[in-house]
Amino acid sequence: MNQQNAFEPEKNAQPGVKHVIAVMSGKGGVGKSSVTALLAVGSHREGYQTGILDADITGPSIPKMFGLKAGTFTGANGLLPLETAAGIKVMSLNLLLPNEDDPVIWRGPLIGATVKQFWEEVDWGDLDYLFIDLPPGTADAPLTVMQSIPLDGLVIVTSPQELTLMVVRKAVKMARKMEIPVLGLVENMSGLLCPHCSRKIEIFGPSKGREVAEEAGVPFLASLPLDQRLAEYCDEGRIEEYETDLFKTLLAQN
Repeated sequence: MNQQNAFEPEKNAQPGVKHVIAVMSGKGGVGKSSVTALLAVGSHREGYQTGILDADITGPSIPKMFGLKAGTFTGANGLLPLETAAGIKVMSLNLLLPNEDDPVIWRGPLIGATVKQFWEEVDWGDLDYLFIDLPPGTADAPLTVMQSIPLDGLVIVTSPQELTLMVVRKAVKMARKMEIPVLGLVENMSGLLCPHCSRKIEIFGPSKGREVAEEAGVPFLASLPLDQRLAEYCDEGRIEEYETDLFKTLLAQN
């Protein structure tokens, strides 16, 4: 038996899933989960069969954005994901908890094992695109995903602050070390459009996303402003009603 490199373990395939794209950030608080949700919404609107694997085990936001409650079931081929109102398949630990606000107080190895189970033991069926919402940073859970799931690429989410941009560079370097293509960078929370005068207020400083993307040699996908409507839709579980061109931009640049 050939011994595999530590960075190249066997990746268990889901034959019905055509493309797998992970969404990551160097740090938390940049809206990575909302970007994941918008990519999935855009994919579904384009007519693709779409799913979301919520790997952000200790901070799952995806079910809330789509208005999903606990209640998954086991089928003949494994655990069945829930479907959103529009038909996006979702698996998240919060869908398995008795109460959605119960904390998950787990160490890294258990989190990593759960992420692998969501890939291997969930009956995803036939999907054109599966988006994976990674936890922030470059530690155990993102590493588990990169090692055990056959990713087509990564989308990296940032915001204009200098601190965020510094750790984004770390995320890009991690992806390259793992030999996973970076499909693009999204700068989130890039200013606020005043509802009265339409002037852009740069709350977190001037946009640097395009500059960072060019420096890293990756496509710059979008600069998303703070939008009160998006926040309301996420809180109300109605994110599928939000208009977005993010997925079409991703396709156009890759």
